[in-house]
Amino acid sequence: MPQSPGPVLQPADYLIKILNARVYDVAVESALEPAKVLSARIGNTVLLKREDQQPVFSFKLRGAYNKMAHLSPEQLARGVICASAGNHAQGVALGARKLGTRAVIVMPVTTPQLKIDAVRALGGEVQLHGDSYSDAYLFATELQKREGLTFVHPFDDPEVIAGQGTIAMEILRQHQGRLDAVFVAIGGGGLISGVANYIKAVRPEIRVIGVQMNDSDAMAQSVAAQQRVTLPDVGLFSDGTAVKLVGEETFRISRALVDEFVTVDTDAVCAGIKDVFIDTRSIVEPAGALAVAAIKQYVEAHGTQGETYAAILCGANMNFDRLRFVAERAEVGEEREALFAITIPEERGSFRRFCELVGQLPGATRNVTEFNYRISDAREAHVFVGLTTTRRGESTTIAETFRAHGFGALDLTHDELAKEHVRYMVGGRSGLAHDERLLRVVFPERPGALLKFLSLMRPNWNISLFHYRNQGADYGRILVGLQVPDADDAAFAEFLDTLGYPYIEETANPAYRLFLQN
Repeated sequence: MPQSPGPVLQPADYLIKILNARVYDVAVESALEPAKVLSARIGNTVLLKREDQQPVFSFKLRGAYNKMAHLSPEQLARGVICASAGNHAQGVALGARKLGTRAVIVMPVTTPQLKIDAVRALGGEVQLHGDSYSDAYLFATELQKREGLTFVHPFDDPEVIAGQGTIAMEILRQHQGRLDAVFVAIGGGGLISGVANYIKAVRPEIRVIGVQMNDSDAMAQSVAAQQRVTLPDVGLFSDGTAVKLVGEETFRISRALVDEFVTVDTDAVCAGIKDVFIDTRSIVEPAGALAVAAIKQYVEAHGTQGETYAAILCGANMNFDRLRFVAERAEVGEEREALFAITIPEERGSFRRFCELVGQLPGATRNVTEFNYRISDAREAHVFVGLTTTRRGESTTIAETFRAHGFGALDLTHDELAKEHVRYMVGGRSGLAHDERLLRVVFPERPGALLKFLSLMRPNWNISLFHYRNQGADYGRILVGLQVPDADDAAFAEFLDTLGYPYIEETANPAYRLFLQN
């Protein structure tokens, strides 16, 4: 539980606490690195504070250890307890092992297995309870009273805040030149409280900008309301910042010292994870990419050029299984990909005419990133298409171009249902797909590969199914259904030989017969 009320601490008081914080028994002074590729792209210098390089891959061990290092021998003898979504838990477990004390860790049941395993490996006694940090916190306070343990709060404690503030101390020591703003992810507010106190005490001209997920913005809502607001629910994509109620002390500090709050969405964070990877070849967790996502959003909103920003990469405890989702959404988040539902006449040649139009769209060369289609109507076809883009807002222009050439076009770039579900559900059985042959084909990822396929087809054959998604490889794996009469067996075999693409016929596949064949 938070420390009992005492004198209201000012930035000068926190400055002293930060300068005297004990963190380096377990933490390292993390690097401050320029993000060269991102900086060049947005026209501003971006510096990455690499807290993902800490021993537990997160900044949280700073505050946790600083709190525990200030406990009395009697308190350490009884042990400590905390509630955490994962990163604070690892910091407490590591600190407890260093100090030779027992650590009980209460974690939400939604915590990634990676973080649970990491805490146990450090000697922490894990108990899973509730769906969010707030649920775990209430249970931990009950255990704390019952067993006489000392509660190590993840954010609402001056010693924890001071430990996190050492990050700002390092940033200003490592970069003594121009620094316009520091972007800081906010969950409960411990990190931004420490950073803001140090910066406003030493270099008050530097803006401190808090970043939250748009579905977990308790601090931004609380500051706007001038009182702490409890969210009824929080999004769990950025589990490290999924906090329903911010701390009393962190709210007081943030309201007084944070210059601005920015909220970002899931797609923007996925794009931020990719940006960090491109510049560092490291993968951060969603909370770790919030600051990068916010910098790009801030630059676009304010039109800045030539400024210098620091982004704190606060953690890298990413579940490997989540990478698939991140990769899928990163291009849309950066708006390097646009998604459309295209309606074309269900007649011979219209598919080819559409593909030729894609190659003639205005702007840079367009690559097809996704193409999903299943014959379902005798008059018109509905196709789910993804195309590469070079800048934000292009999807509107592309949709207008399709419409001008006689194709119905619905822009799905910002449609959550389409991005999460519909793209995977295009298809099913069709009573129109008679004489259908199903092929898995390997296409070379180069312009003209699909048009070569279409140009070699006989005019009386019809494409009844098509599924393709660019996976970033040199070859694309495509599932295609072709309506080919039995009388054309020889011609079909000749077509495949002439095409020269590796393929496997799947017409007899039991999964195809169960789910796609009428």
